[in-house]
Amino acid sequence: MPKSSTVEAPGELLPYLFEHWKEVKKKQVRTWLKHQAVTVNGRPVTQFNHPLMPGDTVAIRSDRFAVPKTVLASGMKVFFEDGTLIVIDKPENFLSVASLAEGEKTAYFQLTDYLRRASAHARDRIWIVHRLDRETSGLMVFAKTEEAKRSLQASWEQVTKRYEAVVEGSLPAAAGTLESDLDERNPFKVFSATRSAETRHAITRYRVLARRGKRMLVGLELETGRRHQIRVQLADVGCPIVGDEKYGAKTNPAHRLGLHACGLRFVHPETKREMNFESPLPKDLARLV
Repeated sequence: MPKSSTVEAPGELLPYLFEHWKEVKKKQVRTWLKHQAVTVNGRPVTQFNHPLMPGDTVAIRSDRFAVPKTVLASGMKVFFEDGTLIVIDKPENFLSVASLAEGEKTAYFQLTDYLRRASAHARDRIWIVHRLDRETSGLMVFAKTEEAKRSLQASWEQVTKRYEAVVEGSLPAAAGTLESDLDERNPFKVFSATRSAETRHAITRYRVLARRGKRMLVGLELETGRRHQIRVQLADVGCPIVGDEKYGAKTNPAHRLGLHACGLRFVHPETKREMNFESPLPKDLARLV
């Protein structure tokens, strides 16, 4: 039985399902619709006469998907889920993937556990697309298929990645670009250095969003994705992120790193539709500015 089909001519959903899943009893097809097992372009549809247009992807899902903004037991929030992707809001103090010291308090472990509990397919798994530092909260996307992982990673430079940071001090202008060459060879700390074969060029665009006393809220958009890029570049201009003792911060008013991944925009690897996600600055950081 096919899992998905691409629409070639305009029409309505129920006749399309009958035509393309002929081996399935019509009663079962109607049950699929009733229980949100049918998706159009990744979104559940229950309306039998939902209009279809050429290029739409109709799929039947065998697992249940989280309702948007579902909070898992681990504290992670599911922003979006379909048969190809899952987008989450990672809490601070959570690793993206396992380390020698930590195996379970990771986004990867918790999502894998969630998928296997939610589905009859005990071997369901996810693929890592990108990472956030343990101390950074915010949006992450994981792939449910290896093909989706490869597609997203191949186009990762085209993905819009936005952050918000609460910093000490005052940036030199209300908006601008931070540009430097980073030496990432030390596994614990990244340094800016003279350009060489060992460095990687890093570019971050920034805009001051708010000021309060000796702190600023800064919006940042990455043009490159280097390890600790934002943390190093802000420290280099005398504005370390609050709570970032490693890179020179003198204060830690929220008892956490003041960095949050607030925006992701990318093209869905299967449906080719633009996906746009926004996560508000956590309250413990917002109250600082």
